[in-house]
Amino acid sequence: MGSLQLKELEKYGRDLTKDAEEGRLDPVIGRQKEIQRVIQVLTRRTKNNPVLIGDPGVGKTAIVEGLAQRVVQGDVPSSLKGRRIVALDMGALVAGASYRGEFEDRLKKVLEEVKESKGQVILFIDEIHLVLGAGKGEGAMDAANLLKPLLARGEVRCIGATTLDEYRQHVEKDAAFERRFQQVLVPEPSVQSTISILRGLKDKYESHHGIRITDNALVAAVQLSSRYISGRFLPDKAIDLVDEACASVRVQLDSKPEKIDQLERELAQLEVEAEALKKENDSKSQDRLKKVRADIGAIREQLEPLQAQYAEEFEGTEAIRNLQKRIDEVRVSADIASREGNKKEEGKLRFDLLPALEQEKKQAEAKIEKKKASNRATDQGAMLSNVVDVEQIANVVSRWTGIPVSKLTGGEKEKLLKLSEHLHERVVGQDEAIDAVAEAVLRSRAGLSRPGQPLGSFLFLGPTGVGKTELAKALAEELFDDEKHMVRIDMSEYMESHSVSRLIGSPPGYVGYGEGGQLTEAVRRRPYSVVLFDEVEKAHPQVFNVLLQVLDDGRLTDGQGKVVDFANTVIIMTSNLGSEHLTAEIFDSSDKRAKQTAKTLVMTAVRKHFRPEFLNRLDALVVFEPLSKVQLRDVMKLQMKDLAKRLEDRDITVEFSDEALDRILAAAYTPAYGARPLKRYLEKHVVTRLSRLLIAGELPDHSIVRVAPDDSHPKKLQIHVCQKDLATGRCVAGTEKLHRHEGDIDDVEMPMDVDDAS
Repeated sequence: MGSLQLKELEKYGRDLTKDAEEGRLDPVIGRQKEIQRVIQVLTRRTKNNPVLIGDPGVGKTAIVEGLAQRVVQGDVPSSLKGRRIVALDMGALVAGASYRGEFEDRLKKVLEEVKESKGQVILFIDEIHLVLGAGKGEGAMDAANLLKPLLARGEVRCIGATTLDEYRQHVEKDAAFERRFQQVLVPEPSVQSTISILRGLKDKYESHHGIRITDNALVAAVQLSSRYISGRFLPDKAIDLVDEACASVRVQLDSKPEKIDQLERELAQLEVEAEALKKENDSKSQDRLKKVRADIGAIREQLEPLQAQYAEEFEGTEAIRNLQKRIDEVRVSADIASREGNKKEEGKLRFDLLPALEQEKKQAEAKIEKKKASNRATDQGAMLSNVVDVEQIANVVSRWTGIPVSKLTGGEKEKLLKLSEHLHERVVGQDEAIDAVAEAVLRSRAGLSRPGQPLGSFLFLGPTGVGKTELAKALAEELFDDEKHMVRIDMSEYMESHSVSRLIGSPPGYVGYGEGGQLTEAVRRRPYSVVLFDEVEKAHPQVFNVLLQVLDDGRLTDGQGKVVDFANTVIIMTSNLGSEHLTAEIFDSSDKRAKQTAKTLVMTAVRKHFRPEFLNRLDALVVFEPLSKVQLRDVMKLQMKDLAKRLEDRDITVEFSDEALDRILAAAYTPAYGARPLKRYLEKHVVTRLSRLLIAGELPDHSIVRVAPDDSHPKKLQIHVCQKDLATGRCVAGTEKLHRHEGDIDDVEMPMDVDDAS
């Protein structure tokens, strides 16, 4: 370490100033205020020990590296010029210290070397809270007690770094240790400052990965990470995004293109087949051999130009990568020559060699761009892309969070624009509710949703069995291809005031602290989801106080003090309040005034139950109308499709005649209960009967089942089973068997405690 003999520090530390001299440190952009404050503390006579305190990832270590670079450049007061900043590795100090006193002996030697350097060495201890208790055992002193006297007298200058939480938990408890340090708070940089930081780091990442990063990608990395990645801090999360996107592009560059890989596999397979066919003498094998050889020739003809194009593009990107590395090496050498005062060498490197290399790199890039343009002109796309753009950054965000922020493909656009139609396929009627939900999702994917608020928050009102919960399930299936991909909270489980702790997690000192809440943990794991609060009127009123900040700010603080982001969730609440006013008779009639009066009575009941500040935060209160007989017939068809899906694996087709549907509807229709009686009826009188036939072996695979009314009885159904012709999909003549329905058609038990779940 320079002219100083620092054997122990070389063993247990890392010289940051030496790394800065050799150009191994990343450039530090901004943070001048914090670096200046550190310099001020270091130049004090006593207690000249700054401690950098800030959230993880805000750049505390980078500030010390920035100071090391300024020391090397001589951009510091005279009292710091020529000093060495050495990062102490506490892990190396403790590792292998098996005997009592061995750790203290090591640390003593290190501190003696620092003391003997007479201020030439400044220690940097990252995670300084580890010093408190390090090496402590029976009868042993911890590292902090060895440091305290030297720090107080100013014989050792030390820079510490730790997080706010660790400082509070460990350092503040030891007041004697704490008072020897001066706090330097490091706040999270703004979005604009982070963009500047990334622009400064751009060359380093381009050189390391051998690719090009567009400025748009840097801006997108900061904006997307700031908006979608919660729980982490800038600039760390934005830098990670760029790094992973670069790594992804680099891996693709180093891998063979999928098209070439596929053709090579096909070629290898055909060559193996050709070798096997050569040993056969029969005419059929010889004919096959001719065909295989023709296929081999065709594939080689297709493969050779692709391989040539791939080799050319790969060679070009590698040449640019090597040139960039050479440019970086020349810049470092020029900086070293400048510090050593070798003006002749510096001039040769900076004004002769560097411009020549940069010109060569520009020519290589222009050659690649020209080749890409000619490929586009001939409809021959480039095989390799060495550019990181907004799309690659968005893909990484989507991988990390599950939030779809990447560019929409044609299929996704079509799906979103027709979301309302797709929801109608599962939920009959209820146009107002479906449109409100579909529009909220559309705003989100267009990037125009309100920042800091949920994508949409709705209260669905109406009688049981009209599709309130079904709409939430349908939305989850459309967005995530699985209706189970939603967070469902049954509010009937939260009838006591203390049960709110189950939603957000128990506070400290209570059983269950540390396990997290049912709502907060589910949304933290899947930030882009549908959150369904079912039967909200059954929950205790105090539970809704917790939801106020979710609906207003899109955030919720759990029992451990962590903030969970709800900005990418669709919040749906269902309730049966006032449903007694929504009778089928009113809505089947053409009396608009009666319908409006009924809806007003529902709203009055809702306002009596919920507080104004809760209702005022919702995007929409949607009243679901009772289902008419025509709509219930459509619901029955959906139920039949569901039954057909269950029998798909056995290749059994189920068909209902129109007369059978009419009879079932007449028997099961109960206006107050909506669509659920139909579902119960089908399960009891059709599905149960089919289950018996399956178990008895009377309903084999590859069958057709026809459900029709029994002509001999006005209240009975009969089931016809026949074998399916696999070629035509129709009944095979002479295989039909008749199974009469047991029980009357209207034998539908309507329980007093019918399932109310909406």
